Amino acid sequence: MKKAPFATELWEKMEVQSGNSPSVDAVKGQDENVEMSFLRPPVVRLGAGAALNRALFTKKVNLAAAAIQNPKVISHYRKALQTSQEILKVDRISPIASHPDKELGAQGRKCILLNPSVKAEEPKTWGPVIQEGIQKEDLTVIPYELTLEYDYWTARDTMESVLPPELHDEIPSGFNVAGHVAHLNLRDSYLPYKQVVAEIILDKNPSIKTVINKVDNVGAESEFRTFQYEVLAGKDDLNVSCTENNCSFTFDYAKVYWNSKLEYEHTRIISFFKPGEVVCDVMAGIGPFALPAGKKRVFVWANDKNPESYKCLKANIQKNKVQDFVRPFCEDGLDFIRQATDEVLAASSKGEKVVITKPAPRSKSKKAENSATPGFVPEPLKPRTTETYPIPPTISHFVMNLPASAIEFVGSFKGIYQWQENLFAPNTETPLPLVHVHCFALKADDERPLIDICERLTKYLGFTMKPGNEDYNLNGEGEVAIHNVRDVAPAKSMYCATFRLPAAVAFAARD
Repeated sequence: MKKAPFATELWEKMEVQSGNSPSVDAVKGQDENVEMSFLRPPVVRLGAGAALNRALFTKKVNLAAAAIQNPKVISHYRKALQTSQEILKVDRISPIASHPDKELGAQGRKCILLNPSVKAEEPKTWGPVIQEGIQKEDLTVIPYELTLEYDYWTARDTMESVLPPELHDEIPSGFNVAGHVAHLNLRDSYLPYKQVVAEIILDKNPSIKTVINKVDNVGAESEFRTFQYEVLAGKDDLNVSCTENNCSFTFDYAKVYWNSKLEYEHTRIISFFKPGEVVCDVMAGIGPFALPAGKKRVFVWANDKNPESYKCLKANIQKNKVQDFVRPFCEDGLDFIRQATDEVLAASSKGEKVVITKPAPRSKSKKAENSATPGFVPEPLKPRTTETYPIPPTISHFVMNLPASAIEFVGSFKGIYQWQENLFAPNTETPLPLVHVHCFALKADDERPLIDICERLTKYLGFTMKPGNEDYNLNGEGEVAIHNVRDVAPAKSMYCATFRLPAAVAFAARD
């Protein structure tokens, strides 16, 4: 077995990954009494461990079609048949097709497919539009055999065809994606069909080249949030590239943590940061918070204890050209909180800064043409503009995205600004840092998870914390805004607890 990062529950619906909604739902404007079973694939119940036979999904459907004599009237009859609801209206099937007669089709003759209520052999089923077209000798009604092959059916269509009915309620249609890799977390009941499920996902998602499945629990086996996985389909290649928040990330998915389902959370947290501030990203991974923040001209002390994550973080900092603002580290998070605080203060005291020089704006005048004009005087060159970002003495945000244990790290905040009260309000306009701690807790709609999270924060901070305003107006010391990030299991959710570091903690004596 190999190792790969944590992927959460598979069962969130991601229709964008598996194609359109089931074809049977795509019929619009058809007679409700008309049999539309042809929109379902053939039932292909494969036994456990059986190989996927794509040929078994071919289905031939007998329809009627209006064979058009003159190509110039196709548009007219298409619109008329749409209005009369006699045209075939099914997602991903064009109603305009070549004439089924090979010779006529080769001549460019077309026909319009009709809905199943219209029968070629039963004139009584032909509506006024069809009858008028026949009278004018613009069209004839002919039999048409429509062939639907494996490629037509969506991933869900195909899986419903293959899997036993008792497994249809939670069809694997959502998964983590990292570059070309689809990461499944299959439940035990689906494991006998894992190869077929993986092949279908590979077939129905052109961007996916590799499908893997997690085979153990995250965190218990590795402090770096890696775990055992197996390759189910495609090439055994987990060196991936992906983009998020206008940043490019390249990494070995087998050796670092990456979760595509956290993109919204990354964006949400980054929105708190302002240019010129300092952020301490304690468990930075490969930089989903740090790199986009650097592009916002936010200083980031980015740390991860995993040497492979640190290696990728350094490479991606250079790749995204944020090296002036993002500094990588490979330390234990418990020590790094105080280390970063001291280093930021020292860097500010030394006057460290970033100066960005912007090129002068180009003149809109056509210099080449004007220079030949008698008496021409060229415009003076506009000076280059510069922006200066001095490193401030204090950290504005701490990000702690290690939900299994990040709360246990908050004790390291005790005394981080010992003897530095003069740096903060009311002596300056600078507030104490905001801390964003990710954690797991009970999935519930009441206050139980909020109370539980605050009790754990209280335990490790040594200061009483309580649920606060959800609008992040954290004026009261000890208030915590708790955001529900996502569900990760039937009874478990991931949360982000945001609080302003209490003065009694920040200015305490260090242990």
